[in-house]
Amino acid sequence: MNAPVLAKATGRAAFGLDPASYDRSRPDYPAWVFDTLRSQCEVGAGTAVVEIGAGTGKATRHLLALGANPLIAIEPDPRLADFLKGDGANSALRVVNSAFEDVELGHSRFDFATSATAFHWLDESAALAKISTALRPGGWWAPFWNIYGDPTKADPFHEATLSLLSSGPTNPSNDGQSRLEFGANVEARVAAIKATSAFDIIDYRQSTWSVVLNAEQTVGLYASYSNVSLRPDREDVLAKLGRIAREDFDNQVTRNVTTVLYLARRSASA
Repeated sequence: MNAPVLAKATGRAAFGLDPASYDRSRPDYPAWVFDTLRSQCEVGAGTAVVEIGAGTGKATRHLLALGANPLIAIEPDPRLADFLKGDGANSALRVVNSAFEDVELGHSRFDFATSATAFHWLDESAALAKISTALRPGGWWAPFWNIYGDPTKADPFHEATLSLLSSGPTNPSNDGQSRLEFGANVEARVAAIKATSAFDIIDYRQSTWSVVLNAEQTVGLYASYSNVSLRPDREDVLAKLGRIAREDFDNQVTRNVTTVLYLARRSASA
């Protein structure tokens, strides 16, 4: 029997239970992502940016460091939005606590739009239509993901915990029948962008890397997942994950990560 899929409206509001722990437990994005946004998308001083699903600001802080101004950070969870607002004063940042669907972005208002490991919580075609309208001609849409797993490498901890986690819900980051994570399904994501007929350059970049976690860090990471945090047996599952990490993996869990960045330039003729 297949595990139930989390409703998008439910799942995307599941990350604010402990914002500080979420921010601490989720890994940063590789530096090459922001180097690419600077060099190819020309994100820099005075770039008008909208970020969808900003969370605790894992990507927001880097965008501000590049010089984004203004940066409209849209976050539906009030707890995460409050955390982001309190993460240092920056006059360039405006945090909007709202579902993306309810935000009025206007027409040709932004130079750059992005979403960091969050876009799978939206209806893709409707969101892309709204984003393309909000971008100025020549502006860029560049979503990216950190995805746990690398098809070229073994993932022993994932295999060891499959049965423990299989009874819980899945989230929309699993891209339907393809068995690929949403962000990793390059063919589908590129096809969706092309279907808008609004972009004249479409490309993607990706890299693979790994992170080594102790038992406490492993528990913190899994506690930040919606399909774990919403389980009624959450504390029991987390305790078992911690035990497996300590006893079966000698307090040293290696997780493989794939980072994927998509790049799409708004056509002047669309």
